[in-house]
Amino acid sequence: MSDLTFNGGLNAAYFGNQQLTVRNCTINNANNAINMVWDWGWTFQSISINNCSVGLNITNKSPAAQTVGSVTFIDSSIANTPLQNALAAVQGIGNGDNPAWHAEWWFHHDYHIGTGSFLHFFRPFHRRRPYLSHPPPPKPAGQNHRRCSGKNLTPQYESVPASQFLSARAAGATGDGKSDDTRPLQDVFIRAASERKIVFLDAGIYSITWTLYIPTESKIFGEAYPVILSSGSYFANKQDPTTVVQVGKPGETGCIELSDFIVSTQGAQAGAIGIEWNIESDATPSGMWDVHVRIGGFAGSNLQIADCPAMPDQKGVVNEKCIGAHTSMYVRKGVRGLYMENVWLWTADHDLDYAEFKNITVYNGRGLNMQAERNVWL
Repeated sequence: MSDLTFNGGLNAAYFGNQQLTVRNCTINNANNAINMVWDWGWTFQSISINNCSVGLNITNKSPAAQTVGSVTFIDSSIANTPLQNALAAVQGIGNGDNPAWHAEWWFHHDYHIGTGSFLHFFRPFHRRRPYLSHPPPPKPAGQNHRRCSGKNLTPQYESVPASQFLSARAAGATGDGKSDDTRPLQDVFIRAASERKIVFLDAGIYSITWTLYIPTESKIFGEAYPVILSSGSYFANKQDPTTVVQVGKPGETGCIELSDFIVSTQGAQAGAIGIEWNIESDATPSGMWDVHVRIGGFAGSNLQIADCPAMPDQKGVVNEKCIGAHTSMYVRKGVRGLYMENVWLWTADHDLDYAEFKNITVYNGRGLNMQAERNVWL
C-alpha cells in the first residue's frame, strides 16, 4: 500500500497481516491513526501522522488473538500525537513481568523520527526495552538516488497520453491461459521499447513456451495482476535451467520499469528461472514495483491440492511432477542500479483457490539468487 492520504475516522488504518510494507502515506485528524491488531513484521516508510488522538495503537486486548510481533517506522514523522501503550506487545513475557513501566514510558514521550533514521517496536526479551531507536546508517554516495530514497512514487503514468500505450491484447495476445502468447508478447515488448511506448499488460493469464525477453528502455505495467505463465518441456530440465522472463541481456545498459504483474509456472517446471535480471543502470536505477513470482497454489498452475497434496508422512519423497521451478529470481553479477519494492517470491505452501486453503507440497530449488554487488535496493 502506498501514496495515500487519510483524513479523520475512528481508525484511519486498521491493519492485521503477516509481513507487509506501507509507504508514502499521510494520516490527519483521526482517533487511531494506525490500529495494528496483529502482525509478524510490518514496515512503515515515509509516513506522516498529524493531530491524531493515538498514532500507533498495538493494544489488541483479545487474550486468544495473535498480537503484534514487530513494527518498524523509517523516515517518518508523528506530530502532535501520542503513541498508545505497548501492553499487548509485552504481555506473556513472564508472570513476574510488570508492564506498568512501559505504559509510563510510552505515554510521556514525543516521537519525531528524523530523515534516514528508524524506530523499531518489537516483542522484547527484557521488560525495560520495549523499543529500539537507531541512528541513520552510513550510505555510500551511489545509494542516494531519489528513486531509492523511499519517497519515489510507484509509476502510474497518469499524465501519459493514451497514444503512448500499446495493449498486449490489441497486439494479438489472448491472455486466455491456453493459447501460446509468447510471440505476440515478444513482438509488443520489442516494438514498445523501440518506440519508447508503455506496454499495457491487460488482465489475463498469458501462457508462454519459451523465454520472454524484455529489452532495455521498456516500461510494462499490468491490469489487475496479469500472469505470465510458463509451460511445456522447454522449462522442465533442472540440469539445464531456462529463464521465463529475461530482463535485458548480460552487459546491456539502460533503464527498465516493471509493475503490477505476476510470473508463474504451470506443472512440472524444474528448470524454470522465474525472472533473470541483467540490465545495468547508472544515471537512473531500474525499478520493479509489485511484481511477484508465484509458484503453485492457484487455478491453472497444475500445482494444487489435487496435484500436489501435502505429504507429512513421506519425508524424503519428492514428487517430480510438483517441482514447480528451479529459481524464483536470479540477479546476475555485474548488475547495478536495481530498485525492488513490494516484490514477493512465493512458493505455495497452500492452495489459494481451494475453499479451505489446504496445504500442498510444491518444490522450488531457490528463492532469490542475488549475485549483484552494488546499488541494489530491496
